[in-house]
Amino acid sequence: MIVLDTHIWLWWVNDDALLKAEWREIIESASEVGVSAISCFEVAWLERHNRIVLPHPRSIWLEKALDGSGITLLPVSAEIATTAVDLPEHHSDPQDRIIIATALVLGGQLISADRKFPLYHELAGKLVL
Repeated sequence: MIVLDTHIWLWWVNDDALLKAEWREIIESASEVGVSAISCFEVAWLERHNRIVLPHPRSIWLEKALDGSGITLLPVSAEIATTAVDLPEHHSDPQDRIIIATALVLGGQLISADRKFPLYHELAGKLVL
């Protein structure tokens, strides 16, 4: 299982040049790639607050980014929620904490460009930067 951070998901679905070739290869060769349900909230919030521009209306983009891409939508379970709360306070962004916890609980690798993620020793051997 490969878990994508929200920006990696955006870059991959939108075929953005910011997506490293290494990340693309990992995503394309993985048997399962998923995003946390919280990433849908984050995409909607970023778009609503003009922090990103989507190539399609939000609802259409989300449909294509999930159903049309083979990405698995990963729910935020009680275990993921409590793991996110119990993580060290390196990152105050609850969305990122939930994404980290999702990878930890599901035992997946996490692809992210976030510079704070390496501070989490819990991600040792699981984080692809």
